[in-house]
Amino acid sequence: MTSFKSHSSHWGAFSGRYRDGKLEIRPHPHDPNPSPLLGNLPAIADSPVRIRHPAIRRGWLEGRPGHAKNRGADEFVEVSWEEASDLVARELQRVYGTFGPTAVFGGSYGWASAGRFHHAQSQVHRFLNLLGGYVRSVNTYSSGAAMVIIPHVLGPYDHFERKSVTWDAIERSSELVVAFGGMAIKNADVHGGGNSQHIVRDRLKGASERGALFILVGPLRDDFPPEANAEWLPIEPGTDVALMLGLAHTLVMDGRHDRAFLDRYTVGYERFEDYLLGRTDGIAKSSEWAAGICGIDAGTIRQLARTMANSRTLVTVSHSLQRADHGEQPVWMGIVLAAMLGQIGLDGGGYSYSLGALGNTGKRQLSVRLPTLGQFRNPVPDFIPVARIADLLLHPGEAFNYNGQTLHYPDIRLVYWAGGNPFHHHQDINRLREAFKRPETIIVHETAWTSSARHADIVLPATTTLERDDIGAAQGDPLMVAMKKLIEPVGEARDDYEIFAHIARRLGTFEAFTENRTSREWLSHLYEPTREALAAGGHEAPDFEDFWVRGELLLPLEPDDGGPARAFRDNPVAEALPTPSGKIEIFSETVDRFGYDDCRGHPRWYAQRSADASQYPLHLVCNQPYQRLHSQLDYGAFSRSAKIKDREPVRIHPADAAARGISNGDIVRLFNARGSCLAAAIISDDVRKGVMQLATGAWFEPHDKNADKAMCLHGNPNILTRDIGTSQLAQACTGQLTRAEIERFAGDVPAVRILEEMTFADSAMPGRKLPADNDVGDDCTRKLQRRQNHPPGKADLTTL
Repeated sequence: MTSFKSHSSHWGAFSGRYRDGKLEIRPHPHDPNPSPLLGNLPAIADSPVRIRHPAIRRGWLEGRPGHAKNRGADEFVEVSWEEASDLVARELQRVYGTFGPTAVFGGSYGWASAGRFHHAQSQVHRFLNLLGGYVRSVNTYSSGAAMVIIPHVLGPYDHFERKSVTWDAIERSSELVVAFGGMAIKNADVHGGGNSQHIVRDRLKGASERGALFILVGPLRDDFPPEANAEWLPIEPGTDVALMLGLAHTLVMDGRHDRAFLDRYTVGYERFEDYLLGRTDGIAKSSEWAAGICGIDAGTIRQLARTMANSRTLVTVSHSLQRADHGEQPVWMGIVLAAMLGQIGLDGGGYSYSLGALGNTGKRQLSVRLPTLGQFRNPVPDFIPVARIADLLLHPGEAFNYNGQTLHYPDIRLVYWAGGNPFHHHQDINRLREAFKRPETIIVHETAWTSSARHADIVLPATTTLERDDIGAAQGDPLMVAMKKLIEPVGEARDDYEIFAHIARRLGTFEAFTENRTSREWLSHLYEPTREALAAGGHEAPDFEDFWVRGELLLPLEPDDGGPARAFRDNPVAEALPTPSGKIEIFSETVDRFGYDDCRGHPRWYAQRSADASQYPLHLVCNQPYQRLHSQLDYGAFSRSAKIKDREPVRIHPADAAARGISNGDIVRLFNARGSCLAAAIISDDVRKGVMQLATGAWFEPHDKNADKAMCLHGNPNILTRDIGTSQLAQACTGQLTRAEIERFAGDVPAVRILEEMTFADSAMPGRKLPADNDVGDDCTRKLQRRQNHPPGKADLTTL
């Protein structure tokens, strides 16, 4: 009888077995609230959308003139692994040898695998660094604005603002939690690397039962779990900073702001107060002023400010708020509001960024290091903010501002992507389609025929976590899991490590890349530093084979002591912040010196840059889905169960639906100047009037692959979102909000085919002439050796 084996995912630890042609999944027995996303996993074993063999886009294979213009519309030819590997090796040789590493973009933005070794981003970056490096991206689509502004205000990102307030502290001490953007429980289901204990729901319930009050500031009523019994303030989307300013103004007018805290722990408050009270621009940011912008009654604003001042108050700001125009501002203003209350560093009070956005944020931190695969050094200095990928490809050589620097977009000839789906997370998909027609070659590793795979030239089938062994672990989660292989690879799919090793052998970098270790030997090697740390701390430290047999290991945690915020509050001199002043920077001289008109020296209100509201009168909230992680496993059973007539659901307020003759279940068309998509209507008063909500993650499927402005049949809202940066400071994603109109779809509804089996062209056709296997390897080796001796930026190979 086949036994259950331990495994893990971003959304939870579990065990599984493959028996009688079916994959069975059991949540971890100690997980109090297992994620329903586990229901998507069984489809991995037999879905028709899995990539089973290497495939090459026909136009690229035949070398047709202008073939790149057919990306996304061309047919594919399945080839052998030998031919595919030779093609990849030859193309890498050509581009690196002719144009150098600044012509190569190493993509791989995305969550990919939960494993510590088979981590696609680590694998592809390690591989490309041995060839001379690559143009990289920095920051994330989720928190790109916060990752730039927080270091100016508090110090390094993911430290002070996310490691000082725990769910346990909220349960025991918080009296009032004001959550700008909410705390959607679906987001806390997941965490990069694993989330074995889903505790958020229970902690919020415990706090509520103790008497804590939760305030949800956002356009969606269900952005808080029902256990919190939250009071909903249905704000106009994109106006949270105005509300925060109105609250701050009330605190000052009432004399309830904590001047002692501001004087001791912050710098620049006086200059901010001049703006707040209207001394600099003649506009007092009063509750009445704020009400006219955000749609929350002025009396409600004043009462909330007074309740905040009289309570142990925690201010939280969600990822979603900074994924919009001027996204740096709500993050910064949230910090200022918390500082004015003077409660930063108190148990259950102060400030926390993105609490509820990830499952392990708000948990105690691990006290030992985790297994990590080294990537070597990237000698290429060029980079882009991650959300500027289309600008990079469309505008080579063009200058752009970023965080005080003036940079230029390199001229990219080859894109190598593994472990991500840009046609999910990037904005203005029609613009991205045009951008993807610019490089000479696009290579992807993929598990399934996503839109990204369909817009590539060379597609290499990669395994999922279920088809290989790995180690699952994540910061903030106490359980390290032996992720044991549950099924055999689908078709000819290979691990990313095996794929790169196969190509590296042709390029003469095999030994450096693999260090002559098998995958299993790498797992043992990566585990050892964690075992040594456990032993040094006096904890149980089994050897790798013992750990593997057990299937899991509990790791020690740091105490819940208030983290960096408490330490700073207790001793602001010895625990000074790593900012220019050593304090919280309400006014940043550094940011002010940059001279950006869209992000100045202190937080302020900027009106949203948006289309004509009369033409596109409805706000569209493009948030994360509850039925999958981003676009991962959209073909899974749980993801598909949420679709209506094979399409994503869009929620619309009853009044807005009635005005347009829309009924529940109608197929509707959402549209604006950038494009359109089909979806299925759900009429709900859980969305604010004037607002629609359509989650991201549906695999993009154009109605006409050759159209410049295609309509998505499946319901991907990024066909509608704007591809602009938050500001010149962060140049981050603004995909959370856009404006659109909606109408009932007239005529025959086109079928959705993106989740059906891929068809291929006849492989018996003339292909590009390939050199013999040994010629590829020898020639690449010679060229790479020459480039390593005389490179644009020599790679550091001393650690090989």
